Amino acid sequence: MIIRKIIRIKACNEEKNFKNQNKQIIETNFDEYVKIKTINEEKDKMKKLNYILIGLLFVMSSSLFAQQESTFTFYKYHMNMINPAYAGMDNQTLGTSSIRTQWTGIVDAPKTQAVSFGTTLGHNLGFGVSVVNDRTFVEKQTFVGVDFSYKLQMSETIDLYLGLKAGGNFYSVNTSGLETYALQSDPALGSISTFNPNLGVGAVLKNNKFFVSLSIPRILNTQNAKNENGYAMIATDRPHVYLSGGYDFDLNPSLVLKPSVLLRYVNGAPASLDLNTMLQIENNFEIGGTYRTDKAYAAMANITLSKRFVFGFAYEMSTRPELASAKNTNEILLQFKF
Repeated sequence: MIIRKIIRIKACNEEKNFKNQNKQIIETNFDEYVKIKTINEEKDKMKKLNYILIGLLFVMSSSLFAQQESTFTFYKYHMNMINPAYAGMDNQTLGTSSIRTQWTGIVDAPKTQAVSFGTTLGHNLGFGVSVVNDRTFVEKQTFVGVDFSYKLQMSETIDLYLGLKAGGNFYSVNTSGLETYALQSDPALGSISTFNPNLGVGAVLKNNKFFVSLSIPRILNTQNAKNENGYAMIATDRPHVYLSGGYDFDLNPSLVLKPSVLLRYVNGAPASLDLNTMLQIENNFEIGGTYRTDKAYAAMANITLSKRFVFGFAYEMSTRPELASAKNTNEILLQFKF
């Protein structure tokens, strides 16, 4: 009897332990389920907030929908993209690339990649190629240009470079993707040409201390998409005029101050001005900053390795209230001197 009672008690205890273990497993699994569900709900909320923010950006500024021409913080290293007269300048052969990731806090925010090459074809002739790829929310465009330049010697120290650019723009817009951002679209958007040929001209006056540049990289009007109060429609991409200049001040044998400006102008839109200052140290390191009048500023630096390879990084921020949650813009520069 005693043995049976012990066995019965042991069996009851084992049953209780089994039930407690099952209860703990169920409770643990339920807690994990609730936790995973909460995380997924938070992700869905963040995704919805992202789309709402993007929609607000669309509505508040049509310029955020279509960046008609690319903007770079390291523009001085990519000048033949906006002025063909820079191709093969100073008898140099240069290969340059940039990667720009804009508004890192926004899904599908603008991204730009650019590659340019320039070389000399003789004493006074220069040749170059430039490719710029843009992706802006529902838009994709790639511009390919071929540059030719000719040098005129104005004096012993001053040269005038004249340039011609020929190329075209591959453009597409995902009209079905507009629904994601709660935008209506004009049915005519589907008829936008996928390729638009274009021409550009430019001139540069320079010596070893200063430069003045004037150019229109795309003379012909082209079509693209534009947001107008939440409605996407066909718009005309008007020619942009670029005026820039700079001067190098020798502070001492190892320090050079390099201020420069770049003015962008297009008819029907406010002009944009970049104010840039770089301090060159020992001819192989530069550090400085940029202020853009459309409420953006950047810190930037680059280093030259073995007198041939240049690596640069720029960190750009916007002070526009509607971009408060969009975070920063990053840009990487790579250049090789042949």
